[in-house]
Amino acid sequence: MNHRKSRDLFNRAVVKLPGAVNSPVRAWSAVGGAPLFINRASGPFIFDADDNRFIDYVCSYGPAILGHAHPRVVAALADQAKLGLGFGATTAIEVELAELIGSAIECAERVRLVSSGTEAGMTALRLARAATRKSKIIKFDGCYHGHSDSLLVKAGSGGMTLGIADSGGVPAELAALTMVARYNSVESVDRLFASARGEVAAIIVEPVAANMGVVPPLSNFLPELADLAHREGALLIADEVITAFRLNFGSISEAMGVRPDLIMLGKIIGGGLPVGAVAGSARVMDLLAPRGPVYQAGTLSGNPLSVRAGLETLKILKETNPYARLDASGARLETGLRKAFASAGIAARINRAGSILTPFVGTSAACNDADDARRSDTKRFARFFHAMLERGINLAPSQFEAMFISTAHGDDVIDQTSASAESALAGLA
Repeated sequence: MNHRKSRDLFNRAVVKLPGAVNSPVRAWSAVGGAPLFINRASGPFIFDADDNRFIDYVCSYGPAILGHAHPRVVAALADQAKLGLGFGATTAIEVELAELIGSAIECAERVRLVSSGTEAGMTALRLARAATRKSKIIKFDGCYHGHSDSLLVKAGSGGMTLGIADSGGVPAELAALTMVARYNSVESVDRLFASARGEVAAIIVEPVAANMGVVPPLSNFLPELADLAHREGALLIADEVITAFRLNFGSISEAMGVRPDLIMLGKIIGGGLPVGAVAGSARVMDLLAPRGPVYQAGTLSGNPLSVRAGLETLKILKETNPYARLDASGARLETGLRKAFASAGIAARINRAGSILTPFVGTSAACNDADDARRSDTKRFARFFHAMLERGINLAPSQFEAMFISTAHGDDVIDQTSASAESALAGLA
């Protein structure tokens, strides 16, 4: 493939953008080489600056559940743009989106729209601390909840990919308020509570982890976690920026029998445009200004373009209920990848939850937490990434990310991906 235009753009970007990117994983630090620059996308495909076409399993890291540039979403955006791009005032569609979210997620008695998942996480922590009058937070090694100071401790994906344990610029005094447990281990959480009795405001967790690669919860992990939090007088915050409306129409936490005190939303609820939300019980959410003492604000919160795209996306998902088909597509790809790795004689553990999955290359052991994920052969994954790219398959440039499937990924596309994987892996054995 010819990548001349992407290389030229990269050389320009190096001069003006730190690291040539506006989000670190895009830099391909974990896999090597200069990243591709993408011009357009349609359905399951993306096209780079040189007009090379790739089957896309990044899907904008999750939001493109309907495929890229879905005609109804594009039409809704065009209609909204004609009315204005933003008003600095509340709109009717913000209320409609909040009502639709609330009808699908039981715990979402109140919804505050923000502009990113990071803002949602920051706001959720502030609310939890105000509601409990406590300061400490428990999170899990390998889980990423945005780049606010309190949460950049043992963060997932980006930190694991780049080898950054913690971020520069985060005061040690603030980092000390965040305690880190092992995912899928209630016992590790219990020990942390014992070490800081009466000081913990909240546990924050991805109900299905997707930032150390896909790691589903073990049986009873989430219910026991919720019970422990409430027994200790702490809130349970579910980070469903990735999973909400991705694995079911609503909250996967609630589908697993857990009602979070607060839930973080994003990605799909913006239809691919910048968005975030924190939602939860009226008792806690009403602490937010202007009703309560917890301040949060954003000029572009509830931006009408993001809201309209998200609203149209959720309406389509509610009408079509594609989740069984998405799960079947995920299972089909999982089977194809298993066969490809087995044929090449390369160990791989493939974790999947519905339409998201990760092949942990180089290990056949169970992958239930961040330490398990770190046993992967990242160098061999990098070779796999480039071999797949040469065959027209776009994966996230990190072992510790998910592959995302959309409703536009038909069986023919899935089977082509599996065949490409078999060819790519044959050269890596």
